[in-house]
Amino acid sequence: MAQTIISVKNLTKKYGDFEAVKGISFDVYEGEIFGFLGPIGAGKSTSLEIIETLREKTSGTVTVDGVDLDKSPDEIKKIIGVQLQTSGYYPGLNLTELIELFGGLYNQTVKPLELLDMVNLRDKAKAKYKELSGGQKQRFSIATTLINHPKIIFLDEPTTGLDPQARRNLWDLVTDIRAKGTTVIITTHYMDEAEVLCDRVAIIDSGKIIAMDSPDKLIDKLVATGFERPKEVKKANLEDVFINLTGHALRAES
Repeated sequence: MAQTIISVKNLTKKYGDFEAVKGISFDVYEGEIFGFLGPIGAGKSTSLEIIETLREKTSGTVTVDGVDLDKSPDEIKKIIGVQLQTSGYYPGLNLTELIELFGGLYNQTVKPLELLDMVNLRDKAKAKYKELSGGQKQRFSIATTLINHPKIIFLDEPTTGLDPQARRNLWDLVTDIRAKGTTVIITTHYMDEAEVLCDRVAIIDSGKIIAMDSPDKLIDKLVATGFERPKEVKKANLEDVFINLTGHALRAES
């Protein structure tokens, strides 16, 4: 059985009288892709920011790779990678300079070209961040999560706004990262993405986890209730058609 790498028990977060997270509990297993899903305002970002040591909890316990969040938050920071939003980068620096900068912040010796190779951006090594396309920016943001060789990375809606080729390419990248032994926690509003990528998902709504299982099992449970789609499910969808006709390769934005 897989080892538990993140354990959350009775996690609560209150803002005055408002309870954003209501005593949730879940485990993440080492080496899996775990989806944390929920509508806007459901409490998913708050929960993950607590695990990432970015926000204080009200009560409950969080353990990351055996490290108690209350006792050693700095130790947790050393073993996780968190995807930064666009505002986290100096737009005038090139990618090599940015990786070297973050390497210094992590006190890590870095090999920028090796990291850029992992995300298919070697040819952009001297390009400034502000010159990248949307998909390239997302791939670079994932590269920066790997600088400190983390055991766990957190990806926050990494494919939002991407075209189909860039989206599928990012799926491949996330799968490759997991194949190298890194545990991935991902949030997304694209349910097809979660279905393809995630070994298990937790669905949170109004501060409570209302379902948790593999995507297949959650779908099977729904079907067992008699649920049927109004339209026949086909073996492919329109995105598959688009990719098949236009190719899987990434393209520079015009």
